[in-house]
Amino acid sequence: MESDMVMHHGGCHCRRVRWRIQAPSSVVALNCNCSVCSMRAGIQFIVPSEKFELLGDSKECLTTYTFGTHTAKHTFCKFCGITSFYVPRADPDGFSITVSCVDPGTLTHVEIKHFDGQNWERSYNQAFASCSQGAGC
Repeated sequence: MESDMVMHHGGCHCRRVRWRIQAPSSVVALNCNCSVCSMRAGIQFIVPSEKFELLGDSKECLTTYTFGTHTAKHTFCKFCGITSFYVPRADPDGFSITVSCVDPGTLTHVEIKHFDGQNWERSYNQAFASCSQGAGC
């Protein structure tokens, strides 16, 4: 619901990359086991691109890594190496926000669900099929 929306701020470890997002204070996040996510140990939730804003000169501090289908754009800070957000394969028009990179105080609840990224196609259809049918995510 829009009424549950709050402004969250966050970024990387060295704080050269900063952003703000509008999202609920309670989110459902994914713990993915794909090769990149499992090595990064990140838990993410997705927000629509219109709810994401990169702040200041952050863009100059980012670099991007892609692999496989090159749909996901894994961004990280050139200085500290932290991935505070990226463009996910599951929603290339959105941003996947790393929960631990959200500044403290605005997330009140995080429900964590497993996403089997090693079996991406099957998992995507199970997790996101209802989104395309108007159920939302």
